[in-house]
Amino acid sequence: MSKQRLQQVADTMQQILGEVIQYELKDPRVGFVTVTGVEVSADLQRATVRVSVMGEPDEQAATMEGLQRARGFLRKRVAEEMSHMRFVPELRLVHDTSLAYSMRIEEVLHEVEAERKANPPKLDDEPEDHGRA
Repeated sequence: MSKQRLQQVADTMQQILGEVIQYELKDPRVGFVTVTGVEVSADLQRATVRVSVMGEPDEQAATMEGLQRARGFLRKRVAEEMSHMRFVPELRLVHDTSLAYSMRIEEVLHEVEAERKANPPKLDDEPEDHGRA
């Protein structure tokens, strides 16, 4: 299958899974989830679904557990929406921490900026006078 076709399948699955997770999953453990990407194997046997989960670590773990238990339902909904496909890939859900990581980096950069404003660095633009007159 061409890379372009695989990418189309992955993009369609990402959209379907995002909507199903947001609007159809009834598991109370599943919090705020964003499907950040889907990668489909060349033989369409497997799909790695990256999900970003907001909340505290224990809430994130509970959400991932809820999503893992819903994999069969999610795959079934993908099959219904993509009925033109003969085979629907097995879903592998992966917690994508890149969003949280980038948010933490931004937070640290803001802290550094605030620290620099409070205590500006001393620049040696002018040479110090070492007793020479």
